[in-house]
Amino acid sequence: MNLDLDHALAVARNAALAAGAAINHWYAVGAEVRVKADSTPVTEADEGSERIIREILAAAFPGHAIHGEEGGTTGSGDWLWLVDPIDGTKSFVRGYPMFSTQIALMHRGELVLGVSHASAAGEIAWARRGGGAWLNGVRCRVSDIADWSRATLSTGNLKTLARGSGWQRLASLVEGAHRTRGYGDYYHYHLLASGRLDCVLESDVNILDIAALAVIVREAGGVFTDLAGCEVGLATTSVLAGTPAMHAHALARLRS
Repeated sequence: MNLDLDHALAVARNAALAAGAAINHWYAVGAEVRVKADSTPVTEADEGSERIIREILAAAFPGHAIHGEEGGTTGSGDWLWLVDPIDGTKSFVRGYPMFSTQIALMHRGELVLGVSHASAAGEIAWARRGGGAWLNGVRCRVSDIADWSRATLSTGNLKTLARGSGWQRLASLVEGAHRTRGYGDYYHYHLLASGRLDCVLESDVNILDIAALAVIVREAGGVFTDLAGCEVGLATTSVLAGTPAMHAHALARLRS
C-alpha cells in the first residue's frame, strides 16, 4: 500500500469541512427538495456538497475511484473513496441537525480511514488505520463496561429486523440492558467511540452510511460488524457495533 494515510486523512477532513460549510448555508436558507426513484429525498445541498468533495478528492488523488451517494462511481482501481455528502437527508429536510457528511477510503476491500462531520452540530470525528480515533481533536476510546446490565444500547433503523425472528432476540437485549435509546445516524457511533454508550444495532443501512464510522469505532477499540458478525463490505446492510465485551454478548443473543 503506497499511500500516506495521514495525508489522505487530512485531505478527507478538509473535504468534509468544505462540504459542511456549504451544507450549513443551505440548512440556514433552505434547499430545494426532490424525491428520487427509491422514494428518498435529495436536495441541492446533497448534490452541491458531493461535487465539492469530489473536486477536492480528485485533485489530490486523480488515480482513485470515487463512489458517491448522488454521483455514483467514477474511476476504478485499488483505492475507492466512499462518499455520503449528507447522511440523514430526511433530518436535514425536516430541520433538525441529525445529519452528517461521511467520507471513507477503502483499499482492495479494506476500510483504512474515515471522517464523520456533523456540520450543524459542530462535531467531527476521524480515524485512520493504526492511528487511533479522534473526536473534535480529542483522542477517544470505547467504554470498559463489561456487564450487559450496566450497558446502554442504541438502535437505528430496524424495519428488516422487525419483520423477522430477530425482533424477539432484540427484545431480550432491550430487557437486559441498563438503558435503551435510539440516537441514530452518526450520533450513536460518535457516542460509542467516545465511551458514552456501549452498543449500537441497526438492520437497514448501506455502506456509505457506515464506512467511515466503522473505522472510527474500531480505532477507538470497538468491534464493528454486521448483525451476523461478518466483516463490513460494500454489500453490508446491517450493523452490530460495540465494546468488545458488549458486541460479543449482543452477537451471542442474536444468534441464539
